[in-house]
Amino acid sequence: MLRQDTAAAVLEEALTTGGDFAEIFLEDRRNNLMTMRSGRIDTATSNRLHGAGVRIYSGVSSVYVYTNDTSRDGLISCARRAAAAIHDDNETFRTGFADTERPDNHIIMELPGKVSGQRRAEKLRAADAVLKTYPEVVQGVISYSDSEQRVWIANSEGLFKNDLRVYSRLSVNAVASDGTENQTGHCSPGAMQGFEIFDRTVDPEMCAHQAARIAVTMLHAPLCPSGTMPVVIDKGFGGVIFHEACGHSLEATSVAPGNSEFAGKLGLRIASEKVTAIDDGTIPNEWGSENIDDEGNEPTRLVLIEKGILKNYMIDRLNARKMGMGVTGSGRRQGYMYAPTSRMRNTYIAAGEDSEAEMIATMGDGLYCRSMGGGSVDPSTGKFNFAVEEGYLVRGGRIVQPVRGASLIGRGSEILMKIDRVGRDMQMAQGMCGSLSGSVPTNVGQPMIRVTSLTVGGAR
Repeated sequence: MLRQDTAAAVLEEALTTGGDFAEIFLEDRRNNLMTMRSGRIDTATSNRLHGAGVRIYSGVSSVYVYTNDTSRDGLISCARRAAAAIHDDNETFRTGFADTERPDNHIIMELPGKVSGQRRAEKLRAADAVLKTYPEVVQGVISYSDSEQRVWIANSEGLFKNDLRVYSRLSVNAVASDGTENQTGHCSPGAMQGFEIFDRTVDPEMCAHQAARIAVTMLHAPLCPSGTMPVVIDKGFGGVIFHEACGHSLEATSVAPGNSEFAGKLGLRIASEKVTAIDDGTIPNEWGSENIDDEGNEPTRLVLIEKGILKNYMIDRLNARKMGMGVTGSGRRQGYMYAPTSRMRNTYIAAGEDSEAEMIATMGDGLYCRSMGGGSVDPSTGKFNFAVEEGYLVRGGRIVQPVRGASLIGRGSEILMKIDRVGRDMQMAQGMCGSLSGSVPTNVGQPMIRVTSLTVGGAR
């Protein structure tokens, strides 16, 4: 843990060379992973990650140094190394630390560290038993992971806070084969919960059915045709489109240096009036939620786009200085080895008022994307390319057959303007998002949406 007297000494040392702000972040994390492959446990690991980082600002310049020596002397030495990179004549005013009490919005019922390996294995076996009922599924990889992260954050403005973050996740990957070709399907639900996730959120058997169904369906699907056509993207993991194609371009990491297609567009229309998009760190026990961000700021429910109008960016402390704007509780990092920056949390397109059946029935010929895979995006241009994990061809407003090998190609600003239908049922899906500050848990979400015209890349 981090004592207040130690934090004060570290921060004082950090500011001896003229920095105007200093911060210390200390982390103690325990991770567990168990994996079953083709019916046998082949991995069971536990590890502990422990260390701290010291960050100093001088104006809009920043220095970050980290260490795994968290003794008082080790932390002061870390602060001294960081301060050596600062040469300024700022006058720094230091005060005592403010009250650290805060509500815990994410109640944990059963800490994963107290759960036996046998109970973990039972959940994997339940999923594996389902995969074995599908004759064409030739391999299944099932894993359960959890993490207990305790953090302490203090800075030279008098902030001193601590937090416990607990994450649990099940992942099922199924491989279906006809002897000459393989197709895969996956399901990876998670939450900011302990082992009670299996009573409240995650059903291993249902997850295995979903992964196997996708793999088998795509195994027998013909190749997707390419062209420009209307596209309907389903709820839940379809939200990865907004996350990648638009969300990263709304992070201050891209906006502050002008490397975003949405820089300088606050108050302007950047999307169809059907689109309201939100980044929310306050939802109880959600995968991307937080009690405090990794800079010690309170979480927020941030409306990014309201009926097509750009309202806010996601802003961390350093980029707030650069942009002359306030922080939004969006400072996140993978761990003590990374300095924080602006990141998404639970990011989603809000529910609309349109009928799912109507948006398919009136789309003519196009593509229905039930589940999305991985992809890539350039935040400076908004250009993206995403694989469709599970897709279906639509002819005359009717879903006629599954197709494989599809991808969606376009630009974030264009897809936002072409959304003409937003369904009523918003769902979220869990993922890990990588950026400058490492990999962090993020939720992606949306209702079913329709894009009037989008380039579909296909294998034929």
